[in-house]
Amino acid sequence: MARLLAFIAAVWLAAAANGAQAGSAFSDWSAVVVAGDWHAHDGGPSEGFDNARRDVSAALTRLGFPAQNIRQFSVRPERYNDTKPEKSELRGIYNALSDLSGRTAGGCMFYITSHGAPQGAQLDQGLLRPGVLADMLDRTCGKRPTVVVISACFSGVFVPTLAQPNRMVLTAARPDRTSFGCGQDIKYPYFDDCFLSSIPGARDFGALAGAVRECVRVREIAEKLTPPSEPQFWVGPQLRPMLPLYAFGTN
Repeated sequence: MARLLAFIAAVWLAAAANGAQAGSAFSDWSAVVVAGDWHAHDGGPSEGFDNARRDVSAALTRLGFPAQNIRQFSVRPERYNDTKPEKSELRGIYNALSDLSGRTAGGCMFYITSHGAPQGAQLDQGLLRPGVLADMLDRTCGKRPTVVVISACFSGVFVPTLAQPNRMVLTAARPDRTSFGCGQDIKYPYFDDCFLSSIPGARDFGALAGAVRECVRVREIAEKLTPPSEPQFWVGPQLRPMLPLYAFGTN
């Protein structure tokens, strides 16, 4: 088994090196970015999740993800003609993952920003549960390098189910904690804000995860928010040595 894992890692290293030589490390990656709700924590309207969806997608493009390999989803897609997101529904998200994985071979990214519950993340009128997302990723991204970011309360619940050797999982909170920043007048939830603001100083997704966690910690202390959300970070043993090779571009 150890020899097999070493062989797989060597193949990935060669593929990543070839990709880096050809251009962006993410030139053959795909991404799905989802806003799963449009309500603030008090039930009023909020643009926070869609702001994050839009700007995370733009940030990925700057990092080297081809724009045609990024699909966006919103609960109210008719409001956003500039970015033309699709409807945040399970079937459409699965179809996008399947379509993108069929025409890219490098890796996958999945990002959702929404409200959350101990059972999963809010998605339109239902929940995206950890087992459902794991099955979707298994069927589409398979064994290729995969980065999953869950920005929602209680999102640490996703980690045990999503944890695979080829995946990195970053969540906004522990399984038993809320995250913060879902008010009507806030531009982004705090975790999404930290994700976006930390990108310029990060060299890869591993470094970005550490910077995001520290950013969230500092902000929650400054605003005296308790208990702390404690974002969770997990990276599989096959992907861990690969992350530095997937260096961020500066497009």
